[in-house]
Amino acid sequence: MALKNVVITGAGGNLGRVVVEKFLKSGFRVIAILSPGKSLAGDFAGELCSYSVDLTRERDVNELTDELIKEHGNLDIAILLAGGYAPGNLSETSDEALKKMYSRNFETSYFIARNIHQHMMSQSAGGRMVLIGSKPSLNPTEAKSSVAYALAKSLLFRFAEILNAEGQSKGVVTSVVVPGTIDTPDNRDAMPHANFSTWVSAEDIAYAIHYLCTEKGASLHDPVLKMYGIR
Repeated sequence: MALKNVVITGAGGNLGRVVVEKFLKSGFRVIAILSPGKSLAGDFAGELCSYSVDLTRERDVNELTDELIKEHGNLDIAILLAGGYAPGNLSETSDEALKKMYSRNFETSYFIARNIHQHMMSQSAGGRMVLIGSKPSLNPTEAKSSVAYALAKSLLFRFAEILNAEGQSKGVVTSVVVPGTIDTPDNRDAMPHANFSTWVSAEDIAYAIHYLCTEKGASLHDPVLKMYGIR
């Protein structure tokens, strides 16, 4: 049986590397998408190939997805992890800040998701897509300190609804995973006095994403999975 292809953006990040490893160990062929200048550090076993692209540049993304389809055939799963956080309350949120967060957290998903979704719609087996939301985009109290970030991430929920409305007849299902604070070295350095035991691990998120993309998760439709850690 041919290996299923999974496209993972943001593959070079703390969460991305864990998700890459999870899918490789589960027998998928991983197509890792990295930002220009980034590398996929680590010793991975399995069928892995990587590509570099600026996900905010529509033309470059169009060219990349055409290349992926030509080289790999069916793209069965797309896990879109690319994004970035920036703090800022309402008075600090300028036009520039809004545009930066919109580009990093919406365009990085929109351009490639649109293309892969259209490709999945043409496949007899459909496909699975996972977007990454954020807790501030659902929680106004937390959004107060990261306005641009929360607004940009909030668009992904409506985008997922649109993709699911389109994909329903063809078995293309888009899920949104909403992490709380992820337990990564970077976050520990940024918040050294926090209670790390309440955070959600990258491994748990990778497990949940993998479940959504397997046959066992096939009965889930339009799922929004909140992973806020231990309260």
